[in-house]
Amino acid sequence: MSPFLNIAFRAAREAGNLMLRSFKNLDSIRVERKAANDFVTEIDRQSERILIEQILTAYPHHVIRAEEGGYYATQKTASGELAIQQIDTPQKAPTHEWIIDPLDGTTNYLHGLPHYAISVALRQRGVLTNALVFAPELNDLYTAEKDNGATLNNRRIRVAKTTRLEESLIATGFPVVDHSVDDAYLAILKDVINQTAGARRYGSAALDLCYVADGHFDGFFEFNLKAWDIAAGALIVKESGGYVSDFLGEEDYLTTGNICAGNAQIHGFLLKIIQEQLKNDDLTDSAA
Repeated sequence: MSPFLNIAFRAAREAGNLMLRSFKNLDSIRVERKAANDFVTEIDRQSERILIEQILTAYPHHVIRAEEGGYYATQKTASGELAIQQIDTPQKAPTHEWIIDPLDGTTNYLHGLPHYAISVALRQRGVLTNALVFAPELNDLYTAEKDNGATLNNRRIRVAKTTRLEESLIATGFPVVDHSVDDAYLAILKDVINQTAGARRYGSAALDLCYVADGHFDGFFEFNLKAWDIAAGALIVKESGGYVSDFLGEEDYLTTGNICAGNAQIHGFLLKIIQEQLKNDDLTDSAA
């Protein structure tokens, strides 16, 4: 692994150990509700703190964009010492920006389901270059480096070779916070179910994308995600030979939060289904 990924994995392993210890006594975890069906726990925040401290200690001139706390950077205090501080949204894109989700799949975690992960991506000059998704309970480590492929536990991975839509298995995520897209989503899901071998909803976009990269799923789509949900997984899919786009077929998914992924053939079929339903419901603007 690159030095960037080594640092990220060291932090993710420590955060993962924290999750595993707490997983044995879930009833004692403090939980807050950010919005309807959107929870944050003390474990999310402790994991985020571990990731931020280790990454910025190793790379004090970098910036971190984190799910729970926003942006962080190392700055000089009044006494002249360096300290990690929460900052306002940068006016221009940082040269080195880490995008982290300290616990993707919080609801799964709180219900004792092992399908949750830590997601870490590094964007350099606006381009995703390094990615790591670590599933503590499964002890699975997915990584990718731009132009250098993707791995699962140091084994090279590739997207599935499925070319027929009717033989494909598609992953998705239900709208849980913004229900304005429910009608469009359900129409798309109906077409997907009718035209494929089936659909699955596991509750962690980061791992869903990794399962596309490793060929377990042939495609994935979801509305209104955040950059930290998908940044690492998107690069892992690309480096495993897959395609990732927004619903317009462009690469603005980190901004729109609308994502479609798969191998070349299934990505194309899935994108066509999505675009047809958005057009039918006059909701093209929701993907722009």
